[in-house]
Amino acid sequence: MAQIRVENVRKEFGDFTAVQSSSFTVEDGEFFMLLGPSGCGKTTTLRMMAGLELPTSGQIYIGGEEVGMKPASQRDIAFVFQMFALYPHMNVGKNMSYPLLSQGMSKSDAQKRVREVARILGIEDILNKSVSGLSGGDRQRVALGRAIVREPKAFLMDEPLGALDAEFREHMSEELRALHDRMGATTVYVTHDQLEAMQMGDKIVVMNHGVVEQFGTPQDIYDKPATMFVAGFIGSPPMNFLHFEGEVLENSTTVELSGQTIAIPPQRESAQGKLAFGVRPEHVKLSDESEFRGKILSTEYLGTSQILTIQTQNGDLKVRTSSAQLVNVGETVGLTFNEKTITLFDESSGIAIRSDLNIGSI
Repeated sequence: MAQIRVENVRKEFGDFTAVQSSSFTVEDGEFFMLLGPSGCGKTTTLRMMAGLELPTSGQIYIGGEEVGMKPASQRDIAFVFQMFALYPHMNVGKNMSYPLLSQGMSKSDAQKRVREVARILGIEDILNKSVSGLSGGDRQRVALGRAIVREPKAFLMDEPLGALDAEFREHMSEELRALHDRMGATTVYVTHDQLEAMQMGDKIVVMNHGVVEQFGTPQDIYDKPATMFVAGFIGSPPMNFLHFEGEVLENSTTVELSGQTIAIPPQRESAQGKLAFGVRPEHVKLSDESEFRGKILSTEYLGTSQILTIQTQNGDLKVRTSSAQLVNVGETVGLTFNEKTITLFDESSGIAIRSDLNIGSI
């Protein structure tokens, strides 16, 4: 397996820039997620790592070797597509052995390797079956098997579970992560599903309009969003933004919202103008004592919890609270915030204002 480094990579298609000077490192053995909405540049980035697209500028290193201008055949990687890309005229075993035979491996050695991988994936009993009659989950296992048999330096996966239904997709994501842990393989995985990325990934790159907005662990990206885009893209419901205009000085520990003093983490930077007070729904509590108040607009029952939509003078926010807490639409409630979890943003740039307790990294 191998480390993968992407350094200042840019990709242009005529006048359109798909990826803008992106840099990040995938460590040897990591399960690494490229996350973002459709059109953000994540698949283009993956295709450049695979050699299916050549970068306009920048460098890509696999195992310490610069491969940015090398074709895919010379990179020793395996690519797994969303739509499986299996050969319909071959059975499962032949689909899996094809890349080995095409590299000159003997038929007996190829069959032995196929059986080993089939045992790992639990598809030993379908090796002689036609791929056209398989379920979506089995076809995905075959596609993974065809990639694994080669024992490449890295696996690159472009939304490999995207064609599966929601319930089976969750099951396959657990299997895929468990398989990765057994093999210790360097894996780069593209997805638009932030829950999938948070559950499966060791590290995540969040992309938007061809730009790397943030790079870090799932917990860092959730707790310490570097930009308003990341804060609003990650989480269900996503982070709330309460809008205000004013000045925050270095070492400030409070802000004013609707005339009320609200505690925040000590700030390491100053900012002024249009600002946003960011807080996750689970970090807002209802409190009769608080003078910062809002009106309940709606409730959403989720079993053990409920999501309240509350209107305040600084904007609407979502509150996740116990479903046992009795509330009524239309009533006015007091709100308190967990000060250690607050992130302030400069609305003009969308970038987080750094604090001692909450430091995002772009």
